[in-house]
Amino acid sequence: MAADDIRTQIETLGRTLSSIEAVLDLPKLRAEIADLGEQVAAPDLWDDQANAQRVTSRLSRLNAEVDRVTKLRSRLDDLEVLVDLAQEEDDAATLAEANREAAALHEEITALEVRTLLSGEYDERDAVVTIRSGAGGVDAADFAEMLLRMYLRWAERHGYPVKVLDTSHAEEAGLKSVTFEVNAPFAYGTLSVEGGTHRLVRISPFDNQGRRQTSFAAVEVIPLIEETDHIEIPDSDIRVDVFRSSGPGGQSVNTTDSAVRITHLPTGLVVSMQDEKSQIQNRAAALRVLQSRLLLLKKQEEDARKKELAGDVKASWGDQMRSYVLNPYQMVKDLRTEYEVGNPDAVFDGDIDGFLDAGIRWRRRAEAASA
Repeated sequence: MAADDIRTQIETLGRTLSSIEAVLDLPKLRAEIADLGEQVAAPDLWDDQANAQRVTSRLSRLNAEVDRVTKLRSRLDDLEVLVDLAQEEDDAATLAEANREAAALHEEITALEVRTLLSGEYDERDAVVTIRSGAGGVDAADFAEMLLRMYLRWAERHGYPVKVLDTSHAEEAGLKSVTFEVNAPFAYGTLSVEGGTHRLVRISPFDNQGRRQTSFAAVEVIPLIEETDHIEIPDSDIRVDVFRSSGPGGQSVNTTDSAVRITHLPTGLVVSMQDEKSQIQNRAAALRVLQSRLLLLKKQEEDARKKELAGDVKASWGDQMRSYVLNPYQMVKDLRTEYEVGNPDAVFDGDIDGFLDAGIRWRRRAEAASA
């Protein structure tokens, strides 16, 4: 890219960054940081541990947010100087360095722009993701496992910790269902656009006649609860069943009844956990996921939204939101945003940021239109 082209890109990125700074309202954030700093300095802060954790967590996040924007602005200014230097010295190596920095800044500023669109009440939270196989038999179970790997690889690419909470293996291959946490800022807001029915079309590796098979899997994404959410669940509202944890093919991985299934009687919600080592740990993990689902249900009721929980998606014909086609051609396409790529292998290897960004922008446009 020539020096003048880089300058044009710098101007465009500068306008985008200015828009981000306006949306974030940096003076307001700095004022809140100062107020939180005073609260952190108070000697009685940790008398209320839940509030102390909320304050310190909020302060850390806001500092990181302001620091990120400030550094991007500084790098953009430095890039302009670098381009001037490259042109004055007629230095190809310096110009190449400027090109690399311009590309890096474009990627980071675009990612931050998408982040500013995540303004929902729970968007900042960690995410709890559940994948369930749908119509399609063993191919659907295999597809559910492919989606699990896709999300795990995506999290690995970004350095996000993941904790698998519950795994139910299918008899022949793949997964009946799996639930896992993604622990990262804005994990829920980012991954919530993945909720819905995913459809796979391919030559079935499980069909000895080599026929094309269509299979489905449902993805549910809910926000992880925090200490301050206060979702009370009376013991009379739940039924707790214990059973023996098992691995693939029904092989025992635990000689005690450590797995836990909790049924919320008023709503019918069921949560199973078996990946922790003890019954107490599995019960605590199951209660946390149940509370998260009830929190989302409460939010939907408060907003008078007439839609079902993501977990009620049929995972069959007619309601899919994304198609993964491996035969007769290669394509992954989101049916809501029209975003598509021609490399399914890369997508299944965790390269889904384009789909996430398009989904977040699509949702914001839909929200603006309905408002």
